[in-house]
Amino acid sequence: MNFSKKDPIVLSVGGSLVVPKEGINVTYLKALRSFIVKQTKRGYRFIIVVGGGRTARQYQEAANALVRLADEDVDWLGIHATRLNGHLLRSIFRDIALHYVVKDPTRKIMWKQKVLIAAGWKPGWSTDYVAVKLAKQYKSHLVINLSNIDAVYDRDPNLDPDAKKFDAMTWKQFRGVVGHEWHPGANHPFDPVASRLAEKQGMTVVVTGKDFTNIDRILSGKTFTGTVIG
Repeated sequence: MNFSKKDPIVLSVGGSLVVPKEGINVTYLKALRSFIVKQTKRGYRFIIVVGGGRTARQYQEAANALVRLADEDVDWLGIHATRLNGHLLRSIFRDIALHYVVKDPTRKIMWKQKVLIAAGWKPGWSTDYVAVKLAKQYKSHLVINLSNIDAVYDRDPNLDPDAKKFDAMTWKQFRGVVGHEWHPGANHPFDPVASRLAEKQGMTVVVTGKDFTNIDRILSGKTFTGTVIG
């Protein structure tokens, strides 16, 4: 895979990488910062969209223990968690990032910094969808999705050691594996609704894990672990 340095690369970072059940993963954030700084020195620019992680689930579970939450409120709690995580990332990239977290992917911003941080938008739309909207907005044809699982499998590899890993697949094949719907807290390797927009825009999405050496191999055009969808 070859990438133009004139267009930003969009990273959709799973919130559970930033805030797993143990709390904020400072070790991961340190590795993320080191990787991004290194790549910007090579001439790349990045749009980083972050999910809500355990923070979102804690708020949703707490509220749900008291009342039956409306779907819209489940979404809003998740959105605010993504924005808190986004501000955390914006803070650690303060020296090279746009000075605020982008919350509306439909509003075009003229930015010259090396990094743009974005978070949740509005109910009904995942951060994966935000990532695809921003990729469209800034003419990026690549979204790299980072999560706890290193590729797309036909079954959960944490539960089934015989799960089949896909190295490449079409969008139709992808939705055949994960389904067609998304809801707050859904555990998909990539949002099926976002996948339809990505397909329409002719984008490529790489689903991969959290190993930055592997992600460096993606950018360098070398063999890597992950699934190419498109």
